[in-house]
Amino acid sequence: MSDVTRILSQIEEGDPQAAEKLLPLVYDELRKLAAVRIAQEKPGQTLQATALVHEAYVRLVGSGEREQSWDNRGHFFSAAAEAMRRILVENARRKASVKGSGGLKRQLLDEAQLTTGEDANELLALDEALSRLANVDATAASLVKLRYFAGLTVEQAAASLGISPRTAYSTWIYARSWLQKAIREL
Repeated sequence: MSDVTRILSQIEEGDPQAAEKLLPLVYDELRKLAAVRIAQEKPGQTLQATALVHEAYVRLVGSGEREQSWDNRGHFFSAAAEAMRRILVENARRKASVKGSGGLKRQLLDEAQLTTGEDANELLALDEALSRLANVDATAASLVKLRYFAGLTVEQAAASLGISPRTAYSTWIYARSWLQKAIREL
């Protein structure tokens, strides 16, 4: 059992000092994931990678209000990717509401990047399409979250989801096509 998995288990059991032990072990990896995601945002992004990591970490282990349970390190990082996605989407919604922009901008997806990060509406369109995909195929949606929001490779995401890399590649191709179609229909 890795140190991270052991500490996650301690957090689940209610050990108040466990959360303090976890951050030093996962901070560098979370910071790298956040930096990759922030780099995909437009220049002048007000949210910094450090702030994204801290906010995601607080949502994951800092609140204490709701019970968290992680099976392993991969599950924790999947949860971290989801937390980062939600934070970025909330940030995009705030920006969109401030601008008063009502229309969503359509854009084709490519292999490397799902949105260019040039417009908060692009992220909101992706979030809406991703929510729809989760209703159709939860594994495909999880794979996209890990790839896009956490910056994992197909192989890393496959390991995190407990699927083979070959299945992950097929699912990635399917998910990209599905999301392209869904975003075009918005």
